[in-house]
Amino acid sequence: MPDDPGIDRSILQRIGNTPLLELARIVPKGCARILVKLESTNPTGSMKDRMALAMIEAGERTGRLKPGGRVVEYTGGSTGVSLALVCAARGYPLSIVTSDAFSIEKRNHMAALGAELTIVPSASGGMDATLTRNMIAAAREIAERTGAFWTDQLNNSDQLTAYHAMADEIRAQTGGRIDAFVQSTGTAASIRGVAEGLRRHKPGIRIVAVEPAESAVLSGGKSGSHKIEGIGAGFVVPLWRSGIADEIATVSTDEAMAMARKLARTDALFASTSTGANLVAAIDLGKRLGPDATVVTVMCDSGLKYVSTPLYGGNAQ
Repeated sequence: MPDDPGIDRSILQRIGNTPLLELARIVPKGCARILVKLESTNPTGSMKDRMALAMIEAGERTGRLKPGGRVVEYTGGSTGVSLALVCAARGYPLSIVTSDAFSIEKRNHMAALGAELTIVPSASGGMDATLTRNMIAAAREIAERTGAFWTDQLNNSDQLTAYHAMADEIRAQTGGRIDAFVQSTGTAASIRGVAEGLRRHKPGIRIVAVEPAESAVLSGGKSGSHKIEGIGAGFVVPLWRSGIADEIATVSTDEAMAMARKLARTDALFASTSTGANLVAAIDLGKRLGPDATVVTVMCDSGLKYVSTPLYGGNAQ
């Protein structure tokens, strides 16, 4: 049967090419124009669909991942959900190491897509360096025992190509009229890849990295526990480079959650805590740059992944 150009042959074709939205009511007077890349429109509702596909395709291309071979990864959840999507679509069994520190929605989503979960307990439900290292150790053990292809997201530079493509989308959508890019930092792949892509065409663009105030290691602070899922590993991650960012912004969990809740009520975007952190930093930068500037940031994933967490569950205000 011939291909119909209007019909996709795989859900993986829906990854990327996400919209760019100008925020309205939440942006204060005198602030720069704030544009948000709606990564929530990817198939799993997360930007991590991009990097998961890039890592799997690189494994296939180099022969590290054989047909039907097992894949393993440690994850706060969004990468795991994205890998579960890609592996289900490609026919690979998947072992995921995660933790009770991350939302039950993410864990259930991974399991629904066929992933086998190993749960590493956290200290008081928070993310910190010890938890990250314990998950890495568990993933390494599974890889050694089963011979699985370990995507090893903290060290895997194959994912950078996915974010170079994201930079190309942003440049095309803005017509190159962009003064700054703001992004929260987990593996550092997204901010590094987008920064590299944008600077190819505009070397002077301002890049701002965002990290949790409670664990501001990139800023030279102490490692600590926080509850901004998906960012802030608690140590300087291998993919980070000192020249990536012109500025590092620190945002507390409370500030990030408050901004995410406000975003839902003012601009009808139902987003994650990391998105809230991005927006706190983007608005702060926008006030300094003024109304003639354009700042782009990222809606990292959908708030649907967090409805049971303190962000939106129970007594969220």
